[in-house]
Amino acid sequence: MEKRTCRLFVYGTCLEGQPGHALLAGAELLGTASTEATFHLIDLGAYAALVPGGATSVVGEVYVADLETRARIDRERQVPLLFERARIRLADGSEAEAYVMTTDKVRGRRRLRHGDWRRRFAPTVPRPAPSPFVTWARGRFTKT
Repeated sequence: MEKRTCRLFVYGTCLEGQPGHALLAGAELLGTASTEATFHLIDLGAYAALVPGGATSVVGEVYVADLETRARIDRERQVPLLFERARIRLADGSEAEAYVMTTDKVRGRRRLRHGDWRRRFAPTVPRPAPSPFVTWARGRFTKT
């Protein structure tokens, strides 16, 4: 008998190389993907939240997982108390299941406007070139 499977879109701590990736043990990676630009990606500190109703395309990975794996992730994500599992549309027009959160649960938290959990520590605004005073101050103790 063939195992039943589902397509899962992951975007935060379940990404490859992230702490929660072990939850996807045995799932098959289909590749990287991004959502349609209709979400917010929220930084909740230890993990991320995908919230419908925004204008950001969120970067992630798509996996084919069996229903046991999905149930394990459901328990970890505290579905339906904290997260909800929902069908979402990806940028290529296909659909996948993802763990989403409501706006009320993320109020006051930082939005990652670039939509990429791996870049959450990247500066949001590029640093300007140093002023002549800063350049002088940095170099005043160097010996020539």
